[in-house]
Amino acid sequence: MLTKISPFLLCALCAAPACAADWSDTALGYRVGRHYAEPFNPSYIGKNIVSLTHVRGGAYGSDYVNLDVLKSDHVDSHATEAYLLYRHTFSLGERFGLTAGADFNWKNDPGYGSKKRMLVLGPTLKVPVNGLLNVSIYALWESNRPVGVTERYHYDTHPMLNAVWALPVESGWTFEGYMNYIAAKGLDEFGTQTSPELNIDAQLMYDFSNAVGMKPGRVKAGFEYQYWRNKFGNPHRIPGSTAKTPMLRAEYHF
Repeated sequence: MLTKISPFLLCALCAAPACAADWSDTALGYRVGRHYAEPFNPSYIGKNIVSLTHVRGGAYGSDYVNLDVLKSDHVDSHATEAYLLYRHTFSLGERFGLTAGADFNWKNDPGYGSKKRMLVLGPTLKVPVNGLLNVSIYALWESNRPVGVTERYHYDTHPMLNAVWALPVESGWTFEGYMNYIAAKGLDEFGTQTSPELNIDAQLMYDFSNAVGMKPGRVKAGFEYQYWRNKFGNPHRIPGSTAKTPMLRAEYHF
């Protein structure tokens, strides 16, 4: 890599034996936007999001842990959400890995109140490019227990196609992001057929570390845009099921 990339992308990159020496990175992030969307809410939502990320790796693979804490404005009932994600990638050679992990979330909005649990397992392919491009296929075992549901509901096991990239653009700049295509997961907990969802999150980030007198890779900021169709598997006809969200993003690496 020509430049330092985000912790998530480093996790994917260092599934290969090239990262034989142990290493770790911890980062505090912040992003803000005013055009978030939530299913069944027809209005734009403002959110402030703080993230704490830790990633470490070695000869046999890597670990990635990320906690997002999201605070909505009045349009989303001033809701607070926490989303915890963990991934471990086992190295299976220079170009392949096996990734396993889990997602957990909790949100206190009165309309749905998500309490998601999800297990993830699948292979990862590292594509040889100038930078990083990883492609994975996962099986997802997802469940939830929202407001009005007395027992935890388990969706059908379903696949996800995931791509992660970090590509150098100019000196100090990287084009980073991910794409998730998630197949329909059967009926939801209310008996409605779910739809396939597409989530693309792209970032153009600049390393400001030299400008503030720090080592390269310490301070990054830039622009982010997320397109999320059929969010959480809700059909496109439902208001708020498609998000088109520009954001400002900043990261500090300890």
